[in-house]
Amino acid sequence: MLVQHQIGLVVFLAVLLLIALSNLRAMRRLDEYACPPLFPRFSTLVPARNEEANIGPCVLSLLAQQYPDFQVIVLDDESSDETWQVLVTLAAEDSRLRVLRGKPLPDGWVGKSWACHQLAQAADGELLLFTDADTRHHPQTLLNAAAALIAEEADLVTALPKQDVISWAERLVIPVLPWSILSFLPLGLAYRLRTRFLSAAIGQFMIFRRDAYEQIGGHAAVRQHAVDDVALGRRIKAHGLRWRLVYGGSRIRCRMYESLRQVYEGLTKNLFGIFENNVPVFLFIWLWLAVVFLEPLVVLAMAATGATMSDFSLGLAAAAVDLSLFLWGVSTWRFGFPLYLVFLYPLTIFLVVTIALSSMVLTISGRSTWKGRRLIKQKIRWW
Repeated sequence: MLVQHQIGLVVFLAVLLLIALSNLRAMRRLDEYACPPLFPRFSTLVPARNEEANIGPCVLSLLAQQYPDFQVIVLDDESSDETWQVLVTLAAEDSRLRVLRGKPLPDGWVGKSWACHQLAQAADGELLLFTDADTRHHPQTLLNAAAALIAEEADLVTALPKQDVISWAERLVIPVLPWSILSFLPLGLAYRLRTRFLSAAIGQFMIFRRDAYEQIGGHAAVRQHAVDDVALGRRIKAHGLRWRLVYGGSRIRCRMYESLRQVYEGLTKNLFGIFENNVPVFLFIWLWLAVVFLEPLVVLAMAATGATMSDFSLGLAAAAVDLSLFLWGVSTWRFGFPLYLVFLYPLTIFLVVTIALSSMVLTISGRSTWKGRRLIKQKIRWW
């Protein structure tokens, strides 16, 4: 039984590696698209809550775009710091920047969706770019983004940014986010099949054709969802619309979190919601991942301490570890993380599984928070 189980692990890891390698080709780079044949008006929309340290550099990078027709709208979502004062100063210096004070959060809305809804209502562009205050943009980002949307004939283009990881909490946890997309989402199939779960959307960079955004109901349709970007991406697929995922590392940079506390709060807010709060599915997936990536190391450690193992069993465990290193190596190289992190993947898996289980507990108990707000208690699926 043990050998059969180990063979299953090796096969599973080999499939993941094949998906990752195929995605290296399928996931195009944002900077590889030629200049667009036309320049639709862009509305670049930024929700900001307590972002006084980030909002200035973000807005300045958006105002520096080499694109002929765009506006930048930033909404201060009831910040308690100096975010509004920073925005007012910037707006006085550049007429292309419009700043809004967010209205009080109504019942039944998650804060970010409410902020984005207000931004969309204020926008007049044919294309809507939703981006976060912790992003920084190359001057040709909008040019490349318009080119990608037009060339792909897409209704939504979303991009993975280059994630800057400084603290050890960031280095050990953040790489799992792009790794999971590269390893588990076969883009070649996802683009062809209407199955809504075969999709991904990155809230740090999402471009919608305005008519498509309105067709799916916009942020109002996902007002209670803790993970609005994923929910919007799934609605695009459910409506039979076209989406594309690109790597935008040379054009967009982001530092999502700056401390262990922020990493924990951000991921506990999101992880359970990505699986639509389905307890059995969530538990199975995360516990299975723990088995896949940690069990082979346990087998080798037991053998090293004198436990009796067949040579075949040891060979399978070693093969599983080799495949794991290769898989993590592909992702680490592709997304520009420090290569030494490849060898720390067991610690990454352990930490992320722990955070995932915490996400489930906090969501079920209604104690999930983000930026000083208690999130709406989510409907839990027990089967």
